[in-house]
Amino acid sequence: MNMIINYKQTTRTAANLLKNGSNLLRRYATIADYKITWVRPEKISYLSSETSGDLGLKIDVKSSDFGEKFNELPELKSASDIVKKMFTLQFLPRKETIYVRRDKMLELVKRHRLDENSPEATSKYIAIMTNDIHQLQEFLMECPKNTKIKVKLLETIAKRRKVLKNLRHWDYRRFEWILEKLNLVYKPAPELPHQITRKDSLRRLTEKRCNELVQEKLDIYKRELKELQKDFYIEKAEKLAFIREEEITCGLQPSVNEEDIACAKQKAKEYQT
Repeated sequence: MNMIINYKQTTRTAANLLKNGSNLLRRYATIADYKITWVRPEKISYLSSETSGDLGLKIDVKSSDFGEKFNELPELKSASDIVKKMFTLQFLPRKETIYVRRDKMLELVKRHRLDENSPEATSKYIAIMTNDIHQLQEFLMECPKNTKIKVKLLETIAKRRKVLKNLRHWDYRRFEWILEKLNLVYKPAPELPHQITRKDSLRRLTEKRCNELVQEKLDIYKRELKELQKDFYIEKAEKLAFIREEEITCGLQPSVNEEDIACAKQKAKEYQT
């Protein structure tokens, strides 16, 4: 008989455990509980201005201009039109056009023609790298699958960003001046890792959401404390007045001043409004 009763009790206990087993397990919060959605950001092209910071610079270079080495030759002044045309950028290699653009870009930042040791020397390096970036971007628009040129472009952008960072630290006014002259936008290196992953992004979003929840609870608690302060100061003023009256009645030196009572009443009025 006892065995049957023990068997029934054991069966009942097992059934209750199976029914309420989910309440016994410790449940952790998941991403679905916080209602957080993550979308992978769009990949920024290495040719866009968001990557390089170049907003475009108009430099007037015509195909009828002379090359860098032949621009000041006195013999060309008395030469015929056919000879002059042979020394223009139209019939010279592409690198001559690059050199002419570089010289015209340098004229925007240097003090005089033979300027090499002025404080704008750093700016001249920035101008040269800006010219190289423009040329590499134009080349990659024609040949987008050239990985060597792509790597060279990204290296030049990173190198110029480093020089701009140092110039910004040394002389901020000259830093702003060179950005205005070359029509640039300074893009500092991001603090986040370059490889964006879903796990790391969800971790940051979860941390941000938890901080918001904690701040909401703190604000509610502060409002509750502020409402309780009104009753606290009213009660404090009454008890201080009672203590003062009792000490005066007993012939003792009062330990409570009237200023303390008036201050407590004033605090109560402030919290009432």
